[in-house]
Amino acid sequence: MENILISEKTFEKARKIIKENKGKNIIFTSENDDLNRKILEKEKIAFLLLNQKNRKDFAKQRNSGLNQVLIKIAKKNGTSIAINLEEIIKSNSKEKAKIISRIIQNIKLCNKYHVQMKFFFEKQFLKNNESKAFGSILGMPTWMTKNF
Repeated sequence: MENILISEKTFEKARKIIKENKGKNIIFTSENDDLNRKILEKEKIAFLLLNQKNRKDFAKQRNSGLNQVLIKIAKKNGTSIAINLEEIIKSNSKEKAKIISRIIQNIKLCNKYHVQMKFFFEKQFLKNNESKAFGSILGMPTWMTKNF
């Protein structure tokens, strides 16, 4: 099945593109957390791609772009969460540590609510033993890495 990456800033434009590409694997990404929630609630998408690079952490908590409300909506709709590996590769070491810690937080949430996660790199999903190994290092359970 063909993957369609949608990166829009408004709900109306995103909804129009999603309707045009019905029947394909739709991967939605946005910098706006409210738009991510609205798309998850109202539209049928296959994957939500979370960008971790330009986020500011809170005083006592990481801002990973994912919370229990979004996870419950994703589980109800059958949407999986995608991890953008390009951000990790292209960032400096201090930023890499922050991104990886946010990803680990998201993995724990997805494990708790049984939502599937995948690695996304250069407009495709990784399907090899290296991605399974990386997932297990980050703390992914075996049920999550089986489908790589």
